[in-house]
Amino acid sequence: MTIGKRFLLVMAAALVAAAPAFAQRASLADRVAALEAQANNSQANLDLLNKLGQQENELRELRAQIEKLQNDLDQMQQRNRDQYLDLDGRMERLEGGGVPPVSAPGAPAAPAAAPAGKSASAAPSPAPRIEPAPSVHGDVGAMAQAGDERTAYNLAFDKLKSGDYVGSAQMFTSFLQAYPNGVYAPNALYWLGESYYVTQNYALASEQFQAVVDRYPTHDKAPGSLLKLGLSNYGLGKIDVAERVFTDVVSRYPGTDVARTADDRLRDIHLRKLR
Repeated sequence: MTIGKRFLLVMAAALVAAAPAFAQRASLADRVAALEAQANNSQANLDLLNKLGQQENELRELRAQIEKLQNDLDQMQQRNRDQYLDLDGRMERLEGGGVPPVSAPGAPAAPAAAPAGKSASAAPSPAPRIEPAPSVHGDVGAMAQAGDERTAYNLAFDKLKSGDYVGSAQMFTSFLQAYPNGVYAPNALYWLGESYYVTQNYALASEQFQAVVDRYPTHDKAPGSLLKLGLSNYGLGKIDVAERVFTDVVSRYPGTDVARTADDRLRDIHLRKLR
């Protein structure tokens, strides 16, 4: 064998021996690349988990804020309910000199004297939170002893102003039994509804407010009665019924205080439905 042939054989043997080592290096590089890709994926997953954790924290904070706002709203609504009767009573006295105004013709002109110990300008006490429904029994004889319709109405209204809402419910019931078609009947129905409402007897309250709306649709107590009808249904948990009534208030009496109050309640209902 010549020297040239030997050299070629040695080179071929060297190349054959080097092939496995090259293949091993290539395989190692692939494995390193795969590990690096896996590490990168793990980091991406970790970043995603961190973002999800941040979003969960933000969601919890938003829920806490919503709960606080709802609590503030509930407290504000309670204060408004407690103050409503006081404000309405003041307005009645300003409009009628101590007696709620009467829109029907032929109302007596002479003011009735307030019962002893009662001041015509005394503001009613804030409405208490009374859980039990009042027990109401009318006494037509007691109203008849008052002498006339206006004096009888004043007696019931003075009970209301004193903060005795169970007593005022009894007396307004007696008044309506004695004067079912009297000049002051619409007002008596409204204040009877108020007496029930502030004691949280919403079912009976809604009956009185509905009666005002149905029987005296043009009376000045009709807008407030329709609003209170919605509030009574809201208190009963009849949210869909309350929503329809509030929408009716906004439609019938646009731009008024009752419409603004109804609109506020509609926004509250819509917010609750989004939760």
